[in-house]
Amino acid sequence: MLFAYLKIKKMKEKKYTLVGSIAAAGLATLLIFLSSATEKGIGIKRTELQRHDLSDSAREAIQVRIDFDPGTVFGKHLHPGEEIIYVLEGQLEYQVGDKLPVTISAGSVLFVPAGVIHSARNPGKGKAVELATYITQKGKTLVIMQ
Repeated sequence: MLFAYLKIKKMKEKKYTLVGSIAAAGLATLLIFLSSATEKGIGIKRTELQRHDLSDSAREAIQVRIDFDPGTVFGKHLHPGEEIIYVLEGQLEYQVGDKLPVTISAGSVLFVPAGVIHSARNPGKGKAVELATYITQKGKTLVIMQ
């Protein structure tokens, strides 16, 4: 009977260890998701408007409307080509390379050179919208998170 009790106790300990491991894995997954959500910009909607080949057959132009909910951040990233930004609505704060952050409002523009790490944030209480035009290399990933 003592042997049976020890065997059951060991099985229960393994069960608790397994439950603890599953809980730890779940927590780690949640933390990774939240971190990823911040980097990928939950509360941000990207809508591709057009994509066209340029006269240089290795490059293309892409226009994307990007809607930012209040307080959202699109984390550090870069593009394989230039980005030309026109703010359509609200205001957005940009951190480009090692320069000081700059906040621009509707009607303002910003240029981001190819390969420069940058981020964007909606510091306002309302929605903000930008029109991003990319002049980039064909076949490359458009947004590379850092």
